[in-house]
Amino acid sequence: MRIDTELGLLGAAPVLEPPVAPELPRPGTSREPPPPPAPPAVPVGRRAWTLRRERWLPVLALAAPCLIAVALCVWQLSTRSLWLDEGASVSIASQHGDALWRALAHDGGNMLVYYLLLHALIGLFGDAEAVIRVPSVIATVATVAITGMIGRRLFDRRVAFAAALLTALSLPLVFWGQDARGYAPLVTFSAASFLAFVVLMEGDPARPPSSWWLGGYVLSTVLAGYLGFVGALVVPAQLLLLGFRPRHSRALLGAMGVTALAWAPLLVLATARGSSQLFWVPRPNMESIGQTLRWLTSAGMPPNFHRTATATTLMVISIVVLVVALTLTLRRFRAAWAARRLEGESFSTLVVLAWLVVPIALSLAESAAGQPILLFRNAVICLPAVALAMAWVLLRTRLPVRLGWLALGGLLALRALQLAPSYGVSPEDWKAAERYVSAHTRPGDCIAFYPLDGRMPFDYYVRGGEAAAGRPVMSTGVPVPLPIDPPTPWAQNPPYVEDYSTPTNAELMQIERSCPRMWFVASHEGQRHGPPVSRTNFIRYRVLGATLQLGYREHRRRNFGWAAQIEVELLSARQPAH
Repeated sequence: MRIDTELGLLGAAPVLEPPVAPELPRPGTSREPPPPPAPPAVPVGRRAWTLRRERWLPVLALAAPCLIAVALCVWQLSTRSLWLDEGASVSIASQHGDALWRALAHDGGNMLVYYLLLHALIGLFGDAEAVIRVPSVIATVATVAITGMIGRRLFDRRVAFAAALLTALSLPLVFWGQDARGYAPLVTFSAASFLAFVVLMEGDPARPPSSWWLGGYVLSTVLAGYLGFVGALVVPAQLLLLGFRPRHSRALLGAMGVTALAWAPLLVLATARGSSQLFWVPRPNMESIGQTLRWLTSAGMPPNFHRTATATTLMVISIVVLVVALTLTLRRFRAAWAARRLEGESFSTLVVLAWLVVPIALSLAESAAGQPILLFRNAVICLPAVALAMAWVLLRTRLPVRLGWLALGGLLALRALQLAPSYGVSPEDWKAAERYVSAHTRPGDCIAFYPLDGRMPFDYYVRGGEAAAGRPVMSTGVPVPLPIDPPTPWAQNPPYVEDYSTPTNAELMQIERSCPRMWFVASHEGQRHGPPVSRTNFIRYRVLGATLQLGYREHRRRNFGWAAQIEVELLSARQPAH
């Protein structure tokens, strides 16, 4: 022991213990640790139910809002009276041959594809209210489905479901879904263009883009332009997004070029027509901006419908949610741009923001610097983007999930409160005006319109009364005044779009001599304080009305509707000739 101690003091290396041989595994055993205990077995029936649920939930998330949209658009589809523009749709689409093409060119090519579709539909099934409004019903349901598909692509199933519900319960979209105009299909194909654009932008950059989706993008974007000029505003928004994320840029720029070439005939027609059809649209002001905000938030449709008690509440809440969406989107965009990683949800929210902001900004710029356009109608192509932005804020941000669903339910309830009073209500009640005139018409009565546009919806209900009675107009049992301005027989229905012509003095004298009683129907007669052309038309209306009144001693007036009042005046008891 002393020797060992001395060696240790001298710094000698300590004696090491001999290595212990590792214990060899026993035969039949493994060196790896034992596996964790297996989870409890899931019954086969429950596993199959889980798989079926995962398969059908995405379908149900779209099917339920679509069924709601069908119910909301079909309910009382034929109750609301045609208004002036619907009368123009029927009149234009009812023409044939050269008359049809002249009518399309007179409208500058606007809604050209819609008029051709309606022309084919009327030729097959007639022009009943339900028939001519069915395309808009189908388009609105398709818009709900496409909005949900975009929400699923950009975010998740919850956002898709919520955005589809918000789209289905939108007063402007349901109104246009019950209307014989091209606005509902315009929104549908604008949304379809964005769906194809999103799919192409999300594709693998290492692989060529899908030719099917490229074709779908071109087709939907071209049709959006031919359904309404405002449909072209989706392309600048997409170009902006392509600048931030140039994925498949060559293919998409080529598709946009093909779209521009396809729009060339439309551009020729629009240039030849000019902007004279927008003579009545004023410059942007606080009233028009307020109308646009109410349309965007589905908090009303001024001047079509009266404001409800909860309309302002819905508008304020919706604007707050949209401002939050805008703020969060810009914040995430700055962070992603600084990190050079504009991917995932940062890009998804930017898509929604561009869709919402760019068309409205361009419309405002055009209205301020060039020809004013109707802001609130143009804003309809942004309604799916509004639904997506609100659904994202409520269900994908830091808001508690339960609170988000409760807020969504509250917004849907408020939207329903705006929608319910609109059913069965006619802002322009041409149906009631025609019934009133027919009920009080005597043999020898005459009728004149100012502008001549009013003849189109009035004629629609005259022909409807003829069909119901089973005998021609002007015969016994179908009392209708003799048309003298315009003097076209009721059996014919030529389009009179924005025709503010008036009879000459000689024609007025002949009218006074031949008509013991005169019905004078006026609507959209011009604006007392509107743009110059609109003021001129209003003055022309006042002069014509005063001239007719000079030939008759008794005047009785009745008004119908409120969005653009229909004034029906009966002039009787002719003044003695001098």
